[in-house]
Amino acid sequence: MTALEGWENFYVIVGSSAGALIGLQFVVLTLIAERPPLRAAEAGAAFATPTIVHFGVVLLLSAIVSVPWSGTGIVSVLWGLVGFCGMVYTLVVARRLRVQTTYKPVFEDWLFHVLLPLAAYAMAAASAFMAQSLARPATFVISAAALLLLFIGIHNAWDAVTYHVLVSRWKQRGIEPPTRSKE
Repeated sequence: MTALEGWENFYVIVGSSAGALIGLQFVVLTLIAERPPLRAAEAGAAFATPTIVHFGVVLLLSAIVSVPWSGTGIVSVLWGLVGFCGMVYTLVVARRLRVQTTYKPVFEDWLFHVLLPLAAYAMAAASAFMAQSLARPATFVISAAALLLLFIGIHNAWDAVTYHVLVSRWKQRGIEPPTRSKE
């Protein structure tokens, strides 16, 4: 029995959820895109694109783990690459958050767009190093990283929709929206 056996149902659920949420995110963005504000592409690169990337990574991790590997050697290298690339991408997102001028990020934005994704990708990278000597615990770490990215994506998608519906639309109509309680 390899360390990866028994995880099939988990990754079927997590991977299919990520795939469905990617599609739903495209639908939602299409629906709210009828009158984008100025500099929307700049904000989209900071807020919307990372959500799709996180969902895509969950789908990728689910596919990687679902392959019938004979051991954890190759799969752990792939986990490490995903983790390392994700950490680099999260630093790019942090820069995008800082330089975009459409919206001033609050602590919750930094938490869900930078800190938690960085932790999830670091967990993925750490699982690669753990897999050689602690294969079974490494499978729990990579699954926790995938689940964390899925929940981050769900939070960020919901946050974006509520912002567009409850704040951005009010501004388009010339109405002052209520202040956000994130501060």
